Amino acid sequence: MTTKRSAGLLLFRETGAAAGSGAAPAVEVLLGHMGGPLWERRDAGGWAIPKGEYEPDEAPLDAARREFTEEIGLPPPDGPYLPLGEARMPSGKQVVVWAVRADLDPALMVPGTFLMEWPPRSGRTQEFPELDRVAWFTPEEAKAKLIASQVTFVERLLQLQAG
Repeated sequence: MTTKRSAGLLLFRETGAAAGSGAAPAVEVLLGHMGGPLWERRDAGGWAIPKGEYEPDEAPLDAARREFTEEIGLPPPDGPYLPLGEARMPSGKQVVVWAVRADLDPALMVPGTFLMEWPPRSGRTQEFPELDRVAWFTPEEAKAKLIASQVTFVERLLQLQAG
């Protein structure tokens, strides 16, 4: 069986540090709330890094940039892209993520959509947004909002920022 693979971009922006603190600038990360009826009432654990599947013949970073456009409806920001590595999701899917500094306005998002039968076994197909909204979060907020298996990417970004 072939392992499914996804690639994504974790946008971050610096929000400044306390004056005279000597500390590194604080950051916020951009997450998307998963769309569709299965996620509409779920906040904690209902947010994700914009990402999507790719085929073996596509370069992962190219896929991450393509998926960002498909899910957010905006072109991906220019790099540099900071590799955050891979992680295996509970489903067995391998996910690779890059961080990129950008300051995107969530109000500009035009989400891509997907079709699914809803309600289940109704025979009706409905269209839903892949992400129904995006928002900026501090790393601590992001850890509480993200699906648990993606928290590692926020932690890796913080390690890069501290390093």
